[in-house]
Amino acid sequence: MQQRPTADISRRTFLKQGVWTIAAVSLSIGTLGSAADGETAGDCVTTGDILGPFYRRNAPFRNDLTGNGVRGRKLVVKGRVIGNDCKTVVKDALVDVWQCDGNGEYDNRSNDFRLRGRQRVDDGGGYAFTTIMPGRYLNGRQFRPAHIHFRVTGAGHRELISQLYFAGDPHIDDDPWASSKHATHRVLAVKANDDGIDSIVFDIYLEA
Repeated sequence: MQQRPTADISRRTFLKQGVWTIAAVSLSIGTLGSAADGETAGDCVTTGDILGPFYRRNAPFRNDLTGNGVRGRKLVVKGRVIGNDCKTVVKDALVDVWQCDGNGEYDNRSNDFRLRGRQRVDDGGGYAFTTIMPGRYLNGRQFRPAHIHFRVTGAGHRELISQLYFAGDPHIDDDPWASSKHATHRVLAVKANDDGIDSIVFDIYLEA
């Protein structure tokens, strides 16, 4: 079994080693296979995506990821965590998110856990993170489109590992994961909220 790289490895070193593509392909086989099966259950399914090499455990609990010197275009990402019956709130679900900064770099080593955070849903299943628009970075010869990673767990439900993409990103068509039919409902439009801040709504459905 391939081991996940340690948090000390840099994104650039990891990509040069060529492990990213191998890890991504191996992870996507299982994750997207499960998602494909789930699509037959109805509309209330959030499909899976690759974990990627830059996940870090034990990110701090917080809803604002813009501290510790983070700069960029502010973005609010919010939604609800619901069962795949389309109505039942997944109580106490844990939403774990991480992303790169505007320059395409992940914080893989600092104690600040920049642009990483966890949050328990509220009584209505809601979550909300304030972050920035992520940048893009080269994966081999192609840029990965901007994306935000999600790892969502809830008692009595299957863990979901997925990614959110942004409508209109010019690199989606060239990316094997973002362009997959399984990602269609995870390519979402950004709209200004009542405060004029860019916002995106991403409701997450967990399979029992």
